[in-house]
This record gives sequence, C-alpha cells and structure tokens, in this order.
Amino acid sequence: MFDKLDPLLHSELRLAVMSVLIVADEADFVYLRQQTGATAGNLSVQLDKLAAAGYITVEKGFQGKKPRTTCRATDEGRAAFAAYIEALRSYIGQ
Repeated sequence: MFDKLDPLLHSELRLAVMSVLIVADEADFVYLRQQTGATAGNLSVQLDKLAAAGYITVEKGFQGKKPRTTCRATDEGRAAFAAYIEALRSYIGQ
C-alpha cells in the first residue's frame, strides 16, 4: 500500500522551501522568495507553518541597517523531508 504523505510538506510552496533548505545550510527570506517565486506575504505564512511544526528555525536580525530573516532546516525537518521522499517512492514504485 501507499505510505502516508506529510500534509505539511505536500504543499507546493512548503515543499519548495524545504527543498532549498535541505541543500543549503541556510537561506534568507529574499533568496527563498526568489527561488520559489512566492509573494512575500505567502512565503511568510508558510515559513511560520514550517517553524511551528519544528521543521525550520527562523532567525530575525539585521545586516547592517537592513532587516534580515534567515531560515534553517532542523534535524526534525530533515527527517520529515526524508520520510516524505520515501513515501513518494511508494507511489512511484521505487
């Protein structure tokens, strides 16, 4: 039978964010917005959801005088992403 897909990661934008963060050690908000093509508002909401689940950390600070939001995948988020990929494999038979 098919493995259950994590509904939090099954969202296109949240999956895209996690994909970027799995490859990169960290990414700032501007980079994530550019990579995903998301609006700032939508990206912000999805980052909050991922952070609330413990999949990412969000750190707000400044780079010079400009505000900077940096995101990182947590160990829990990396494990959830790996489990999601394994679940997808059950759907495609690999």
